[in-house]
Amino acid sequence: MAKVLFINPVIREEDDPRHVPYGMALLASIAIREGHLVQVFDANAWRASDAVLTQVLKADRWDVIALGGITTAYRSIKHIVRLAKELVPQALVVAGGGFLTSMPHDIMRFLPQVDVGVVGEAFVSFPELLRRLDAANRDWAAVPGLVWRDAEGRSRLNQEQPLLDDIDALPYPKWELFPLEVYFKNSMALYSEEGMLARRRLDINASYGCSLICRFCFHLGIAGDLQQTEKNGERDVTFTHKRLIRYHSPRYVVDLVKYARQRFGIDFVGFLDENLMTMHQSSGKTWLTDIARLWIEEGLQPQCVRDGVEHDAERCQGVHWGGTSHATLCSPEVLRAIKQAGCSHLVYGYETFSPRVMKTIGKGATPEANARSLRWTLDAGIRPIPNQMMGFPDEDFDSLRDNVLAWNQLGLQVKPFFATPYPGTEWYQQYKSRILEQYGGDLEAFLLDVGDATRVTAVISKKFNAVELYGLRELMVLRDLRRLDEYEKEWNRVHPVDPLAEEKQAWARRFGDTVRRVS
Repeated sequence: MAKVLFINPVIREEDDPRHVPYGMALLASIAIREGHLVQVFDANAWRASDAVLTQVLKADRWDVIALGGITTAYRSIKHIVRLAKELVPQALVVAGGGFLTSMPHDIMRFLPQVDVGVVGEAFVSFPELLRRLDAANRDWAAVPGLVWRDAEGRSRLNQEQPLLDDIDALPYPKWELFPLEVYFKNSMALYSEEGMLARRRLDINASYGCSLICRFCFHLGIAGDLQQTEKNGERDVTFTHKRLIRYHSPRYVVDLVKYARQRFGIDFVGFLDENLMTMHQSSGKTWLTDIARLWIEEGLQPQCVRDGVEHDAERCQGVHWGGTSHATLCSPEVLRAIKQAGCSHLVYGYETFSPRVMKTIGKGATPEANARSLRWTLDAGIRPIPNQMMGFPDEDFDSLRDNVLAWNQLGLQVKPFFATPYPGTEWYQQYKSRILEQYGGDLEAFLLDVGDATRVTAVISKKFNAVELYGLRELMVLRDLRRLDEYEKEWNRVHPVDPLAEEKQAWARRFGDTVRRVS
């Protein structure tokens, strides 16, 4: 049996630690089920010094040091693997998650301390790696889903690992290995009254994947989109529009929440799923309503919902929850059903209210559908959270005005994120040369800079630069259409050629003038 140390890297330095890493908690549970000895150091929760990390790395003779995350954790991961290889040279350093899956060869080049990488879903590949380590068999070439180094130090990518078909076979996450007191302290989610008053929140993944093909989204290689290409005898990853939608049975979901309620006393669940409504549609429109029914039957319905009274965090029994939705996939019937089961908020990726820009991002929605879903969700008693971006490739002054006018009409208060070409997304591939130009050809400099889209990193807007995006967003938030009009005149004076002129003319010929209203 192997001694495995999982390290959860710092993911958002600018925010408090709010989410137990669900994938790592599952892998820890799988490793324990296989008979291995497992410990966790949660650097994101503790925000500890290098002195503490050094103590942890030296605390035992680890066989494996495993870590991973999304691209925004890259800076922390880079620091941890350097220290791990320096202090624990005998340990196999294993990395995984979206940051590596999106560009395995690049990451192995940037991080020479990583011995093996797990590309895509790790539920099968990682335990097989541990079994081979136990048997003193380091023939990594025989394990699908791994990237490793040959004798010359070159990275080699194996064929992809098929996704796990029966995800109900997964054990429950080992939440208890993580400092829950830290996460519970940061339970509040400023999306709804119930979420804001939560004291013991845990998050779950009820499904994997999403049916949509948004050009700004990366599915971490777990949605059936991960495929491989081969050039000059070397494999590499590519991401397609292919989808394999997987979801836990309603019984598994509700039993997991019951377990978390009984074991940890939770009062709120955050669904980490990309899109709950995708799963509902894929199941024949029964999945969410079956979850809602079982939620109530198993005694998880919040007392305030059952009795029709205002939520009182001191007295309310049961478990409230929140998750994600999609404007074109929700319905009044399902919204009313999940409200009765305790759903307090749904996050909608509205992205934009510009019909022209919306056609370019692959979202599959319309401004009218956005507005309709907002009304339906409010009517059901659920708080809709509008998630929007600006700085799209085809953003212009008209599209910015479309958003402000829609906000005014719908009564929304929004501060948009900046459109960011995260590695693994279609935009990253399309604008990679432009990204590199902005970082002097240094791809790693971009990885170290990329954040949670609250600030500008690589600009992919064809019309606006970083300074303009910051200023224009401020004018949008202030609803200052007068100054927006004034700056448009100034912009046109300085730029005699509009880079979007041909595209806008083609749009006008096909669809007519941009409609700046929602209904």
